Amino acid sequence: MSAKADMKAGQAAGKSPRSRPSAATKTLSHNLNGQRLGRKGRDTRDRILAATNELLAGPADIELSLSAVARQASLGMTSLYNYFNDLTELLLAVLEPVMATAEEAYVGLLRTRWDDASLGEHSLALVTAYHGFWVKNSRLLHLRNRMADAQNERMMLHRISAALPVMRLMVEQMDGDLSKPQSPVFSMATALMTGLERIVTVTTDTTLQNALHAPNPLGRTHLLRAEARLLELGIRDYRMLAASGD
Repeated sequence: MSAKADMKAGQAAGKSPRSRPSAATKTLSHNLNGQRLGRKGRDTRDRILAATNELLAGPADIELSLSAVARQASLGMTSLYNYFNDLTELLLAVLEPVMATAEEAYVGLLRTRWDDASLGEHSLALVTAYHGFWVKNSRLLHLRNRMADAQNERMMLHRISAALPVMRLMVEQMDGDLSKPQSPVFSMATALMTGLERIVTVTTDTTLQNALHAPNPLGRTHLLRAEARLLELGIRDYRMLAASGD
C-alpha cells in the first residue's frame, strides 16, 4: 500500500483485459453479450455467485476455477461466460457485497476521534474487528491477496482501494493533513495498515499455521495485541508531533 502501488493501481484502472465490457458495467441490466437480463438471466447470475460462495465455504484443497463453479451451478461454460469474462471478474463480483459490510464491521470504528486516554482500547477494538472480518471471509480475501501478489492488476487495485479508506482515517486520527499524501504521517499510516493486514493474514492462514504446527489461539491474541499496541503508539506519537508543529 505504498505511493508506488497507488500509482500502479491508478494505471491499472484504465486497462481492460478483454475487449468485451466487464460484468461490473453490465450488472443486473445486460449480460456480456449485450442482451438485457430478464428474471431468468438474473437468476442464472445469482446461481453462479451462489455456487462460487459454496465452493469458497467448502474444503480448501478444492481449487476454485470457472469450470468448478460451472459444475457447482450445473451450467455449461458457455452459459457462465455470458456473465463473467474470467475468474477475476467473478471474484470481484463476489467481493462486492462482502466489502459493502466493511464500514459496519471495522471502518466505522475510525470515524470518531479516539480520546488520548482510551487510544489503547480503541486500537485493540479496531484490530479485533478487522481480524473478525477476515475470519468471516478468510478464503476469499486470501485468494484476492494471492492473486494481487501474482501481479493481477484488478486484484491489486481492489486490495489497495479496500485499504485506502482505513489509511486516510488513520491519518485523521494522527491529526495529519489529507491533502499531503507524500507526508511522513501518510507513510506511517501505510506502515500501520500494512502491518495490520499482514497480522490478520498470518493469523487466519490455516495452511501456514498447520505447516508451522502452531494453530495457537493464545499466540493469535498476542499478535493482535502487539499490532494494536503499535497502532496506539503510532497515533499517539504523530498527535504529539502535530501538536508541537513538527
